[in-house]
Order: sequence, then C-alpha cells, then structure tokens
Amino acid sequence: MPAGRACSFATLIRVAGRRWPVEEDFRSGKTDFGLADSQVRRYTALNRHLALAMAALAVCAVTAALARPRSTALARAPTSPDDPPPDDPGLIGFTVAEVKRIFNLVTRARQTIRHCLHWCWWRRRHQARAGWYHQRARLRKPAGNP
Repeated sequence: MPAGRACSFATLIRVAGRRWPVEEDFRSGKTDFGLADSQVRRYTALNRHLALAMAALAVCAVTAALARPRSTALARAPTSPDDPPPDDPGLIGFTVAEVKRIFNLVTRARQTIRHCLHWCWWRRRHQARAGWYHQRARLRKPAGNP
C-alpha cells in the first residue's frame, strides 16, 4: 500500500483473498499444461513454450467458461440432514481440466467419441453426486454438540 493512503481491513482481506485463485491457476498451468516442463536452452525457445502453454490454458478456460451455463444441471441442494438423495444428481459444469481431457480424448482417436462423452458425463455426474452428499453431511450437527 502506498504511503499516506488509508485502507480498510475489509479491503486488505479482499485483496489477500485474490491470491488463492492465482495460486490455483498457476498450479493448474504447471500440472495440466506443462508450464514447468520445458527443457530449453535459449530464451526464445522458453518464450515459445510458455506462450503455447498459456494459449492452450486460455482456450480451455474460455471454452469451460462459455460452456458452464449451458452444461450445469444440478439437482436441488439438500436442506436438512435427512433429505433423501435425488434420483439424478445432475452434472457439474465443465472445468478447465475436463475441457482439456475431452480435447485430448477426441484428438487422439484411441476411443470413440461416444465412449469419451460417456466417460465425461459419468465423471461429471459422479462429482455432482459427491457434492450433494458433501452438502448434506455438512448439515449434520457434529457429535458432542447439543
């Protein structure tokens, strides 16, 4: 913070909270897109590698963001610990990693597109079901508390 400028505690907390998404994006770039996997000896080659990795990450992130409103169909969230599970938990929205996975599966032609989409839908439905059960478990009172 520049000297002589006042800043509220809420502003400091909000700014500090912005670091976590940046850390997650950097970790995702390193693990999923190979940002840390270059073995180059020249600055030009390093710049090319970083530019391609960041472009791939950006394409997948934009695709996931554009597909998320149309691809998310979750069941009603639980309101009490005794709610029965839904018959169909729905699907979570597309994530950056899922978009990358689908692109890799479709472009490698080892499996049929039908198989790739079936696997994608199964994983997203499983994640939606796990999220529903997690939400319901959080509604339960911890043991030992009245």
